[in-house]
Amino acid sequence: MSNTVTADGPMEPPAVSIAPVAEEPEHDLPKVGPRYIWLMVLAQFGVFTAFITPIAISLAIRVQALAPGHDEYLGYVTGVGALAVMVTSPFMGVWSDRTRTRIGRRRPFMIGGMVLGTVALVVMALAPSVPMLGFGWVLAQLGWGAVLANLQVSTADRLPESQRGKVAGLTGFATQVAPVFGVVVAGGLAADPLLLFLIPGAVGIVLTTLFVTLVHEPDSRSMVFADAITPASLLRKYLFSPKRYPDYAWNWLGRFLFYFGLTLNTTFTAFFFASRLGITVEEVGAVIAATGGIGVLATTAGAIGGGFLSDRLRRRRVFVLSGGALMAAGMLISAFSSDLPTLIAGGAVTMLGVGMFAAVDQALLLDVLPERTTEAGRFMGITGFATSIPQSSAPLIAPLFLAIGAAGGEKNYTLLFIVAAAFVLLGGAAVMRIRSVR
Repeated sequence: MSNTVTADGPMEPPAVSIAPVAEEPEHDLPKVGPRYIWLMVLAQFGVFTAFITPIAISLAIRVQALAPGHDEYLGYVTGVGALAVMVTSPFMGVWSDRTRTRIGRRRPFMIGGMVLGTVALVVMALAPSVPMLGFGWVLAQLGWGAVLANLQVSTADRLPESQRGKVAGLTGFATQVAPVFGVVVAGGLAADPLLLFLIPGAVGIVLTTLFVTLVHEPDSRSMVFADAITPASLLRKYLFSPKRYPDYAWNWLGRFLFYFGLTLNTTFTAFFFASRLGITVEEVGAVIAATGGIGVLATTAGAIGGGFLSDRLRRRRVFVLSGGALMAAGMLISAFSSDLPTLIAGGAVTMLGVGMFAAVDQALLLDVLPERTTEAGRFMGITGFATSIPQSSAPLIAPLFLAIGAAGGEKNYTLLFIVAAAFVLLGGAAVMRIRSVR
């Protein structure tokens, strides 16, 4: 039984027994109003400004200051943070699902996440050593990650099918622009470590606070639970049955394959550009910055265009498949390129596909999410594995492809990009096995 929420606010929910049960046909939710949509877009923009700016520039600046010449430490710091999120996400989702407070299930985690995330930014800014910087980044991942996760679960709680593509497209646009905005802001603050982290963080705090304050949730104190959580049952909640939830399983697999290919493609971008253009890695930064602006425009076009059209046409799968196909085509253009214009063209086509796939696949995920009223947080957390596992494993596997047929110190980037294209195309094809959504 789901809580009823109108566009302008909540209605008091009846007592509800929460327990894992067989999935029932979904009764579509009422449409949300513009206020909810735009506050969601702004909140995700704020979280990405606070959360992704450190990855894009701030952590690199601090690593360089604390350990000059040890660029590899940045990989250790970010890797530990990613591992922490991967291990804790389903647990946090289950906790969110079962939270009973006057202000609802999701908002307490957004508030607590902001507090922890802000503390983390101060820790990173003032860290006297790389290990302390890494500790701060783990806290940031847990804090801001909890805010972002519960914003996304809120869309599962509130959005009807007819609005999921549009909202996914708009939030996809916001999350593409936010890192660029954060890098521009942080670029002028490199000399002041505290401001370097806190100014982007302030954007996240203000915009998330607007969402928490102005978007209300039903009082969840009346919920009762038929089953108790034990350590063993909690561990079981990290897994799900593909046989019981086949459409969710196909979506999970498609996302896994897509992000595996995407990570293969993006991890070695700087080295790939330097190899193809005959310049040093140090000189390639300006090229990547220039192509990055085009990439943001292409990603935005794919996300908003794909999201809105998928709602209007009531079709998801064809847009996800098209996104994977576009991205594969862009990777192949890049794989066989030898000059800057072709590299730019390949990158633009790739990012158009990324935007379309990511936005529409997010809407598709909400369409097939199991146990929406009882365990949305848990299943959204499990979905995170489909992103985090490829992001941690693909960079370790990529050198195997780079070494095949390579000679004289050269790397086989052509093969790497062909393999990446195959993975994203398979990711798009996997969702065509979904049967409950067109």
